[in-house]
Amino acid sequence: MKKFKAGIYIKQDRYKSFQPEFINRQWTLENIEEIIVLLSRADQELGRLDMYSKYIPNIDIFIDMHVLKEATQSSKIEGTKTGIEEALLEKEDVPLDRRNDWEEVQNYIQAMNEGIKMLEALPFSSRLIKKTHKILMQGVRGEQKNPGEFRKSQNWIGGANINNATFVPPVHTSINDLINDLEKFIHNEKIYLPELLKIAIIHYQFETIHPFLDGNGRVGRLLIPLYLVYKGILKKPILYLSDYMEKNRKDYYDSLTNVREKNDAARWFKFFLSGIINIAEKGKNTFDNILQLQQENNLKTQSLGSRAPNAQKVVNYLYEKPNISAKKVSELTELSLPSAYKLIEELEKLDILKEVTGARRNRIYFFEKYIKLFQS
Repeated sequence: MKKFKAGIYIKQDRYKSFQPEFINRQWTLENIEEIIVLLSRADQELGRLDMYSKYIPNIDIFIDMHVLKEATQSSKIEGTKTGIEEALLEKEDVPLDRRNDWEEVQNYIQAMNEGIKMLEALPFSSRLIKKTHKILMQGVRGEQKNPGEFRKSQNWIGGANINNATFVPPVHTSINDLINDLEKFIHNEKIYLPELLKIAIIHYQFETIHPFLDGNGRVGRLLIPLYLVYKGILKKPILYLSDYMEKNRKDYYDSLTNVREKNDAARWFKFFLSGIINIAEKGKNTFDNILQLQQENNLKTQSLGSRAPNAQKVVNYLYEKPNISAKKVSELTELSLPSAYKLIEELEKLDILKEVTGARRNRIYFFEKYIKLFQS
């Protein structure tokens, strides 16, 4: 990678924009012993994580919570403050001053889910990226900035204006050529690179191009699980790096910057692979803890005698959506509302449900132990 050149800075009016090199070419990797070790570990951990896709019944239910966590963490990087518990609420239960953040998280969830579905009919392509971006930006801040369309003007990152920006992406007139090159790189089977390094390059290049006027960071992070599923590396979208990137935000941005300013792709590869290892290990632990929690709760509900079947119906629902109201308990169990409250009281005593809002009316009960598995 000694010969690697990320691009050049081009003098504009009062600022310099960065023009990246095309990436659809053969890559020569040199002196990468540390990267090879990390790559081997990342492959192993991904393989182990992927095994859960085969052996955990109804894994799609648990994947929904992983997507929810990814949505909150990826949006957090962009400044939103919606946590998992608030993201689980219905819109009318969210305070008015926090609804914009809540809606951005909901859009992220929809964009991820729709992106996975679109892979069944579309290749991993600019068309898919545009469609995902359009979903992400609908009805939220930035919706006036041409959702689903590549920019036709200059944007920038950081700073009060373009003249003191932290980073100015390439000029808009080069976007189509750069995206075409990115697309060719994705599908070029003659480029002999490990897929994990390939998606690391794709993510870096996409963030550098910054092809949209808004939402680039979120789309760039969405591309990682979409690519892993598209390439068959994962059967299900069960790996999300936003949590790692948010917790190591400075290193994340510094690693991307170092590629552009110092042609240091090695540091970015190390950061990216370390993130995959970290998140894959956490993912395995989360699934193990879910299985253990299921066993514990099955024993608890069995202790309720005649109420056990209805209690189990409620608990099964909670794995899919880990908060519930008395009205919903009544619907699930076909119990009267007073009987539903009694069942909730029993589940509270068993430490399965917990009311955390402190409301007197329209109380919402959370499956707190389950939610905490995704907050660590």
